[in-house]
Amino acid sequence: MQTTTFAELGLSAKVLAAIEAAGYAAPTPIQAQAIPVAVTGRDVLGIAQTGTGKTASFVLPMITRLESGRARARMPRSLILAPTRELAAQCAQSFEKYGVNHKLDVALLIGGVSMDDQVRKLDRGVDVLIATPGRLLDHFQRGRIMLMGVEILVIDEADRMLDMGFIPDIEKICKLLPPRRQTLFFSATMPPEITRLVDQFLKDPARIEVARPATTAKTITQRFFYCDSTEDWAKREALRELLRTLDVRNAIIFCNRKKDVAILLKSLTKHGFNAGALHGDMDQMSRMATLDKFRSGEIALLAASDVAARGLDIPDVSHVINYDVPWQPDDYVHRIGRTGRAGREGFSATIVSPDDIKATDAIAKLIGEEPQWIGEAPDEAALAEGRSRRRRGRGGPSRGRSEPRVPARGGREPRRESGREPTRREATRRMAPVDRPELAPQPEFVDSAPEAGRRPVRRRETAPAGEALQADGRAHQQRRHERADRPSRAREEKRDRGGNEATPRAFGDHMPAFLRRPVRVSAD
Repeated sequence: MQTTTFAELGLSAKVLAAIEAAGYAAPTPIQAQAIPVAVTGRDVLGIAQTGTGKTASFVLPMITRLESGRARARMPRSLILAPTRELAAQCAQSFEKYGVNHKLDVALLIGGVSMDDQVRKLDRGVDVLIATPGRLLDHFQRGRIMLMGVEILVIDEADRMLDMGFIPDIEKICKLLPPRRQTLFFSATMPPEITRLVDQFLKDPARIEVARPATTAKTITQRFFYCDSTEDWAKREALRELLRTLDVRNAIIFCNRKKDVAILLKSLTKHGFNAGALHGDMDQMSRMATLDKFRSGEIALLAASDVAARGLDIPDVSHVINYDVPWQPDDYVHRIGRTGRAGREGFSATIVSPDDIKATDAIAKLIGEEPQWIGEAPDEAALAEGRSRRRRGRGGPSRGRSEPRVPARGGREPRRESGREPTRREATRRMAPVDRPELAPQPEFVDSAPEAGRRPVRRRETAPAGEALQADGRAHQQRRHERADRPSRAREEKRDRGGNEATPRAFGDHMPAFLRRPVRVSAD
C-alpha cells in the first residue's frame, strides 16, 4: 500500500515527534514499504540504490520495537553490522537523531577506538549495539559480550560486506545469535553470494525492491572527460581543469588506490585548492575529524578511496569526480550516489584514460546509457586501441613502467629481483646465448653420434693447466707414502745394526714411579 506520511507507517508517537523535529515530512519509497513490515517483526530483504534512505528504514522501526524492555549487562538487545567505521558511526548518529525522546543505550564497537571504553558500555548493558564484524568477534572471543539476547539483527550494505571479505565473519556471527529473531537485510545489489546468505539466515522475508539493482539516481547528471595520456601528471592536470571549469561548491574525488589519495592531496594543496583526504590507513580520530570538516564546509574537496564510497550520508555534495575509473561497475554506482541525495540535483564527472575504455564500456552497459563527454570525445581509433589494451588493475604493472618485460627462457616471465647477487648457476644460465642457437656450445662425442635411446658419452676436455695439476697431485701422493714408510725403515736399520736383541729388564722397571717405595731393612 502506498503511503504519503510517516503517521501511516505504524511508528510510535515518540518516534513521529522526533521525525517531525528533524524536519522530515514524507517517507522515501524504501521507507514507505519497509517500515510497516519491520514494525510487525517480520524479516525484511530491502534492495535499493544508495541515497534512498535505507538507514531510516531500519532505525525507525527498531526504536519503536525497543521502547518496551530493558537491556542486561553484556547482552545487547539488537545488533547492527556495518562494513566500515564511518557507516557504523553514521548509524549511531541516526539513533541520536530519531531516539531523542527515548532513553536507549547505544554502543559503537569499531576499530581505532579504545576497547576499555567499549567494555564499560557493554558492562552497563546496551539496547542497540552497532559494530563492524571484526571488532565484534574480537570482543566475543575475549568473553566480553554475549549474543544470545539479540532480538533484532540488521545487516547493512551487504554487498559491500561481500566486497570487503566479511561474509565468513557474518556467517559466524549469525550462528551465534538465537534462531528466533528478526533480521533486516539491506543491500544495493544481489550477487549470488548474497542470495545464498539470504536463503540461509532469513525466514520468509518480505522482499522490497524500489529500483532496478545497480541503477543510478535520475537526479545525477553524469559526464565523462577524456584524457589522452596515461601519465599521472596528465590526469592531475585534467582534474584541475575540471575543477576550474565546473561550478564546484564541494566535491568528493575518488581514487582506486590509497597511495594515490595521498599524492592527489599533495598536488591539490600545492595548486591552492582547499582539500582533505580520507582512506583506510588513517586512524579513526583523523577520519572522523576530516568528515566533520567536509560536512561543515571547512574543506571543499575530499580525496578519498572506496572506504567512503558507500553508506556515508553527507547531504549536500554538489559534485563527485572519479579521478580513477573504478575496477567494478557497481562501485561507480555507489561512488556517484554520494551526490544527488534525497531528491537534490547532483553532478558526476569521470576522467577516462586510454587504459579505462573497457571499464567505461562496462559502466555504460550497467547503467544503460551511452557516456556523454565533456569536451572532445575519443575517436574511433582511440576507442579501438583502448578496447584492445590490458587495463592496469589490482596486481597489474605499476604506473610509469617504461620498459616492457623480457621473457626468460621457455617464454616464462622472469622472477622479480630481491636485491641479492645472482648465484654462479644463475649467472651461467644468464650468460648462455639462448637467443642465437648457432652460438650455443654443442656436445662433442667420443666416436660418433649416439644411437637412438642411448645416453651420449661426452669427451672430457683437459686443458694444459689441468695436466700440470694432475702431475703435482701424483708427486704429493708419493711424498705422503714416503713419510708413512719412515718409521718402518728406522726399525729395519736398528735391527740390521744388531739392536734387535731384547735387553732383560727387572720386574720393577715395569712399575710406575709412584708405586715404587724404598725397602726398609731392620737392623737386627
